[in-house]
Amino acid sequence: MAAKRRVIVIGGGAAGFFAAITCAEALGAAGEVTLYEATAHPLAKVRVSGGGRCNVTHACFDPRELSLRYPRGGRELLGAFHRWQPRDTVDWFAGRDVATKVEPDGRMFPVSDDSATIADCLLEAAAAAAVHVVTALGVRRAEALPGGAGFWLTLTDGAEVRCERLLLATGGNRASAGFTIAAALGHTIEPLVPSLFTFHIDDPLLVGLSGLATPATVAVPGTRLTESGPVLITHWGLSGPAVLRLSAWGARILAERNYEFPLTVNFAPPRNREAVLAELVAQRTRHPRRQAANGDPFGLPQRLWERLLAAAGVAGDAQWAGLGNAALGALAGVVAATELRVVGKSTFKEEFVTCGGVRRAEVDFRTLESRKCPGLHFAGEVLDIDGVTGGFNFQAAWTTGWLAGQAMAAPDPAPASRATRSPSAPGRVQGPGARGAARSRISSIR
Repeated sequence: MAAKRRVIVIGGGAAGFFAAITCAEALGAAGEVTLYEATAHPLAKVRVSGGGRCNVTHACFDPRELSLRYPRGGRELLGAFHRWQPRDTVDWFAGRDVATKVEPDGRMFPVSDDSATIADCLLEAAAAAAVHVVTALGVRRAEALPGGAGFWLTLTDGAEVRCERLLLATGGNRASAGFTIAAALGHTIEPLVPSLFTFHIDDPLLVGLSGLATPATVAVPGTRLTESGPVLITHWGLSGPAVLRLSAWGARILAERNYEFPLTVNFAPPRNREAVLAELVAQRTRHPRRQAANGDPFGLPQRLWERLLAAAGVAGDAQWAGLGNAALGALAGVVAATELRVVGKSTFKEEFVTCGGVRRAEVDFRTLESRKCPGLHFAGEVLDIDGVTGGFNFQAAWTTGWLAGQAMAAPDPAPASRATRSPSAPGRVQGPGARGAARSRISSIR
């Protein structure tokens, strides 16, 4: 009887669980899949994402269009999305009695609006596939055996285990052991910087307006960085989808500037300054006796409109008929091109994403296998791939996890040479029952 293939997944997030489930289902009785999560809380990010609702994916079903939502990794993911895309994700969860819904902006959530629905589904699927889930126990080191025969892993409690296939799905946290292990196995780690973050702005224009949201276009002068969409005024500056997308595309540029840079905001997109001015002139003609504070032609929140009038030097109780061309020009400039100074950033905690990670050129995106170390695979944000906000980072996790899981279960293309070291060598312990494992909480969810 052929020996079971032992597969170890390091990382208990979305990508790690999806890969482990996919691999275990494909291997069946021919394999043994163990997932190690260093913390006591697997799927923690799934549980807090989307404000506790879990933005599972995005209703973008064209692989080419989907790939354009990734500042880094879109080209490599294009082929991958032809094999597993949002429609497949939706069908996978539907097949496990988790219905999803599409919101007006394309984001997809479970109908329950509860992230626990997704987390529980993954845990139940892992149990059904006989994945061994080991929590509160991480992996400290990995040593590749000669000839692609597998790996010896040293756990954080000192125990050692062996496997034939190894997946790193440890996320983008720079403190993660995944990057240390990948580098030790020959991989280059692209510098890590935040990808989704909000802007710190200390400007009188925004003081007292926290909580207001409005469509806007934000841009960084002197660069090609510009994004349109909802913008949220916060206690510390600006947030919202447009700001988060801008931060993703500009992750490296803005890091190089130490997060201090000018930002222009157009509060009346898609109009430019000339179009805004024309609208203001028309407003003066249509409603000459109306007060400026009660005559916003752009549908802005009232408090924001009053603040923009003040910034342009226009009294709120002034009648439109009394506003000359110079006053309208100043107001048009404020509405269409307010310049603010960003002086720092805050990580968008619910969607923490990192730019950087394992260099993409060193990974075969058909199988997510290392080009440097046979038998080593990757999934999720440990790779130098990241998407904009809106469910795209979860979709990358599902796609890379599924492809890696399938590949780890596939038969070897050729017989692999065996390790020269005996599995029973002194100090070596095999399998999920390795010595020291009893000191962690092991849930073998079958």
